[in-house]
Amino acid sequence: MSPAADAARRIEELREQIRQHDHRYYVLARPELADVEYDALVRELRALEAEFPDLVTPDSPTQRVAGQAVAAFAPVEHRAAMLSLDNATSPADLREFGARLERQLPGTRVAFVCEPKIDGLGVALLYRQGRLVRGATRGDGRLGEDITPNLRTIPSIPAALRGPLASLAELEVRGEVFMPRERFVELNRRLEDRGEPTFANPRNAAAGAVRQKDPEVTARRPLDIRVYHLSHAAPGPAGRLTLDTHWDVLQTLQEAGFPTSGRTARCPDLAAVQAYCEALEAARDTLAYDADGAVVKVDALEQQRRLGATAHHPRWAIAFKFAARQATTVIRSLSVNVGKSGMLTPGAELEPVPLGGVVIRRVSLHNEDEIRRKDIRVGDTVLIERAGDVIPYVVQVITAHRPADAAPFVFPDHCPACGGQAVRLPGEAYWRCTNSGCPAQLRERLLHFGSRRAMDIEHLGEHVVEQIVDRGLVRDFADLYHLRIDDVAALPRLATKSAQNLIDAIAASRSRGLARLLNALGIRLVGERAGALLTRRFGRMAALMDANEADIGVIHGVGPQIARSVAAFFAEPANRAVVERLRAAGVVMAEPTDPSSGARPLQGKTFVLTGTLAVMSRDAAREAIERLGGQVVGSVSRKTDAVVVGENPGAKALDAKRLGIPTLDEGEFLQMLESEGSVALPPKLSPGT
Repeated sequence: MSPAADAARRIEELREQIRQHDHRYYVLARPELADVEYDALVRELRALEAEFPDLVTPDSPTQRVAGQAVAAFAPVEHRAAMLSLDNATSPADLREFGARLERQLPGTRVAFVCEPKIDGLGVALLYRQGRLVRGATRGDGRLGEDITPNLRTIPSIPAALRGPLASLAELEVRGEVFMPRERFVELNRRLEDRGEPTFANPRNAAAGAVRQKDPEVTARRPLDIRVYHLSHAAPGPAGRLTLDTHWDVLQTLQEAGFPTSGRTARCPDLAAVQAYCEALEAARDTLAYDADGAVVKVDALEQQRRLGATAHHPRWAIAFKFAARQATTVIRSLSVNVGKSGMLTPGAELEPVPLGGVVIRRVSLHNEDEIRRKDIRVGDTVLIERAGDVIPYVVQVITAHRPADAAPFVFPDHCPACGGQAVRLPGEAYWRCTNSGCPAQLRERLLHFGSRRAMDIEHLGEHVVEQIVDRGLVRDFADLYHLRIDDVAALPRLATKSAQNLIDAIAASRSRGLARLLNALGIRLVGERAGALLTRRFGRMAALMDANEADIGVIHGVGPQIARSVAAFFAEPANRAVVERLRAAGVVMAEPTDPSSGARPLQGKTFVLTGTLAVMSRDAAREAIERLGGQVVGSVSRKTDAVVVGENPGAKALDAKRLGIPTLDEGEFLQMLESEGSVALPPKLSPGT
């Protein structure tokens, strides 16, 4: 096999692993991988993509911000993307950061502001005329979850602002919601007294609290916030907000009533930055909150603007991660869990051991190779670590303490949940259960099937899915469409009205179209983007099912790995049977207009959406543009053909004016769609005209 083919296979493996860990960290708030191991995966992927740039795809984790919004809350678009941070783990990494700044800002003196990196949940707070109107989670960095009622219960979040920020027409700030350590201990003690499950750490407690459907539950949790960034400011009656440095921003945020970190410091150079990081790490146990590092930011806002950002992180900031903490314990047992894709993931039950303020009872072992490489056995004494004070993992086995009868672990070749055959394909790191009817997979697959970006079945939550699977009411996707109101109303905590709402939502999902259905089916490596590409090429499910691997692989943006996965999925008789049952249940197997034939008048045109559209959702607008051959991107550039401007537009509208890019109001946009894109776009103007 050629080096390029080997690289392509490894790149797809890395992308799948990173996406899975992103989902567990950002969406489920139940991460399974240490920061250092996650960072190593990302570094390896970046290195391979740099070596083989032709293999870079738009949906690679290196090209976008990780994570995605959960379906329980309404989606909202941030005024500016909530990016991740690049990481430094050593003084050498800090020096390299400084060297990059010197290359990008030659001959310019750079000063810094440092602050603790609080281990909580990032949120964006939107104010209009000084009043809190919306609070949202980070989500995927572009779209977050609207959790305004929950955030209003946190006393330290001001409902009304003071000072110059109060006069701005609109303001968006970023902060970290967390649970103070002492209050976390008190909460767990109360839960133990009531015989309820406790939280593993303050971050999980905070993440769970802000995602409560009932704000009263959130209000009973001792949450706090520290605000650290001003991401968007629209001028008010008094004019624009004029600030020169990040330090000025923090002072202004304090004047407005926002709590900021009391450990923030200005540093004139990198030597002072390193001294700050060392001092903060030495004092980490004295902090009122969990902190896994320090954030280092260029102080001058004009320098920040000149440095800009990648699709993943700002170039003017970096997170210095604290050293990991370690402890030794004994492995009680080894077990294997089954995920929604059929992936078998091993884990170890441990003798409970305190580590970094948390009692560790279990660690993930990731895959068979990890167990073999470290030679992990039941009864072993192991060194475990919480890199970044978050995820525990096994560093090494202390073989000198190994019991004489400790036997190597034999990875099962049958699924522990259903007994079905498990296989590990050549070149892959994971074993997978091949039984599409596996109950362990079915629950997770049904939740994905009904999620917002798939078939969008409201009310199909974890409680309902668990009940309908356990009672045998649903054995595959198609069974959803045969549920009766009486079946659902008989479930615990579901009345007739709730049952009717669920049945109506299931019925409405029949017409979501082929792209969403392909995403919903859980085909390995096929998500929202790949589903759209396959739909544009084939248009109908029957055409895709009849296509071979070569037919699929020629689609730009799909590639051989996805093609192989799609072909293998439809080669499985059980999967084809489920699709036929879905067809028989009335699920639409094509797009309203066959993308493989018919006009595509917006082919080659690039659009940007900003503001709120009254007639259709942003997702619907995106799908309409793509159906006519256009492309929707997240930021305005000179290559943009038009910007669709709704109510309360953000900075993208200003960028369009500055660059001379044509804009369409909603009426003009709808006219364009109704005429199937035949409306001529306004000509681009020279900037400033």
